[in-house]
Amino acid sequence: MKKIHAKVAVVSLAAILSAAALSGCVEQAGGGTASTSGAYKIAFLMPDLASTRYEQQDKPLFEAKVKELCADCTVLYSNANASADTQQQQANSAIAQGVNAIVIDAVDSTAAAGIVVAANAASIPIIAYDRPIPTQKADYYVSFDNEGIGKAIAQSLVDKVKATDPAGSILIVNGSPTDAAAGLIKKGIHEAVDSSGLTVLAEFDTPAWDPAQAQNWASGQITQFGTKINGVVAANDGTGGGVIAAFKAAGTSPVPPVTGNDAEVAAAQRILAGTQYNTISKPISIVADAAAEVAYSFAQGTKVDGKATLYDTPSQLFNPDVVTLDNIKEILFDSKIMTAAEVCTGEYAAACTTAGIQ
Repeated sequence: MKKIHAKVAVVSLAAILSAAALSGCVEQAGGGTASTSGAYKIAFLMPDLASTRYEQQDKPLFEAKVKELCADCTVLYSNANASADTQQQQANSAIAQGVNAIVIDAVDSTAAAGIVVAANAASIPIIAYDRPIPTQKADYYVSFDNEGIGKAIAQSLVDKVKATDPAGSILIVNGSPTDAAAGLIKKGIHEAVDSSGLTVLAEFDTPAWDPAQAQNWASGQITQFGTKINGVVAANDGTGGGVIAAFKAAGTSPVPPVTGNDAEVAAAQRILAGTQYNTISKPISIVADAAAEVAYSFAQGTKVDGKATLYDTPSQLFNPDVVTLDNIKEILFDSKIMTAAEVCTGEYAAACTTAGIQ
């Protein structure tokens, strides 16, 4: 799989789209002048509410980029709240409303194949967002490199555990078994863990990425294995937060290192407080902007070439950074991805001061 660093790739994608745009469309590579060439409708279908990023980041960022590209365009937003049936209904509604493109983050990567088929039948281009659709070729796929993410968070944890116990034992908490992106993250996790020499005590695939289910499972493992658990590879910040809550409820102090992914505000707070070991910096604006640009281009009838191919789908894959306490200031705060006002509240103020975040 070809990896492209986010800071470079977003520029190259914008350049491709700018060159490919039809007349009447203006400077898509950061120019900011809106188009008046067509009042296109673009559906933006997100998967769940358990991950706070979709409502707080993906939706407003995608909408803002579409509005920048085309003042007369409309975004039809829906969140399926972890129901594949609901997402199918939302897609059907978008198709019935005659949208010009559909951007979808699938609840169930297999079930979403039916949405691709329906969109194709209506001659509506469909862009897979964040999660691929392996069994039915979409027109395009925009995401971070999920396999690389899994390997990066796991390797970071492996290095941390082995520094104190080369024969240590860990748990693995994966994402949803119906999410193809979670499968890629899981594959990457095992690339790092399987050859590490560490013992995997138990492993869990978290239905719907539900933090409560991750917490319940982890509670059982803590009861069974206790202090044998030297660390936990959790596939995202939600499941990581659930695992950390289980350790706290069990009275474990200190909490062993736990990974994450998505760089949610709560995860940054836990890293500063010392209860979460790492996360992945995924500036959602990168994928949201790229998806908006691709969708706008397809809505105008202009195809976009991929920089990579995944599941036979032209793709753009961005390569994010692992965040730990050692680099959280530089990666999340100095870059303005997060602000002290968001993170350094109440009990976290002192930890921010110690980390030089103000």
